[in-house]
Amino acid sequence: MELDVDRVNSQMKVLVVDDQPLIVEELCEFLENSGYRCVPCESSREAIARFTEDTEISLVLCDLHMPDMDGIQLVQELQRIAGKLRVFEAIMLTGRADKQDVIKALRAGIADYYQKPIELDELLEGLRRQEVALQERQKNLHLGHLNQKLQFLSESIDDLYQDLDKVRRHPQRTQAAEPAGEQGGETDQLEIPAIFSSLSPRQLDVARLVGKGQTNYQIACELGITENTVKLYVSQVLRLTHMHNRTQLALALSPSNSGLRQRVTAH
Repeated sequence: MELDVDRVNSQMKVLVVDDQPLIVEELCEFLENSGYRCVPCESSREAIARFTEDTEISLVLCDLHMPDMDGIQLVQELQRIAGKLRVFEAIMLTGRADKQDVIKALRAGIADYYQKPIELDELLEGLRRQEVALQERQKNLHLGHLNQKLQFLSESIDDLYQDLDKVRRHPQRTQAAEPAGEQGGETDQLEIPAIFSSLSPRQLDVARLVGKGQTNYQIACELGITENTVKLYVSQVLRLTHMHNRTQLALALSPSNSGLRQRVTAH
C-alpha cells in the first residue's frame, strides 16, 4: 500500500527513544534511508532534553517499557513541554501487547502503537499517516495564531481611530456653532443611544451603516475595507451592545422607531 505522502525528504524530525541501542540504531538507519531526519535517544531523560532544545522534532517513536520513566510518562512530559504553541504526534513501540497498556497509551494522546518485532514497512506507513495528521494540526494552530493577530490588529486600529477622533473633535469645541444643516453628523452623534457609547468611531460607522440596511459588501466599499473586516466589526458591535443580530441593531438606530429603540436598548 502506497500513501499519497511519498516525498523523498520530510521536513519533520523523528525522536527515536528506546533503552536498547541496537533498536535505536536500526530504526534510525531505516527512517533516514526513507527520508526522515532522526534524533536517537537511549533514555527518557535524554529524550526530554533533546525535545526541549530542538523544536523541529515533530514525530516521536518511543518504547513503552523503559527504566526510570516509561513511554506513556515520557509522552505526557513532552506534552507538558510543548504546551499550546507546539504540536507533535507520538507512536508507541511495545514488546508485549497488554490491552490495558494500549488503552492507557491511547488515552494519554499517543496516536498509534506497534508490537515488537516491528514490521518496518508498516511502521513507515503509520509514521507517514501521522505526518499528514500533524500537518493538519499545525495548519490549524497557525490559523489560530493568525486569527489572534487579526484580533489584536483590529483592536489596535480601534484605539488609533479613537485617538484620531479625540484630536479632530477637540478644536471643534472652540468653533462657533455652524448652521444646523452642516452639523448633521454631530446631530447624528447626539441621537445615538447611550448603549453605543462604548464603540470606537470605526465601530460606530459600521453600526450606522448596518442601521441604514447596507450589506457587508456595501459597507466595505463605503469605508474602504474588506468584507471580512466588516464582519469582524459587526461581530464586535453586537458583542459590545449585547444585541443578538443585525435587525436589533438596525431597530436601535432607527430614528423613526424611538419607542421601540428604547425597548431594544434597555436590555
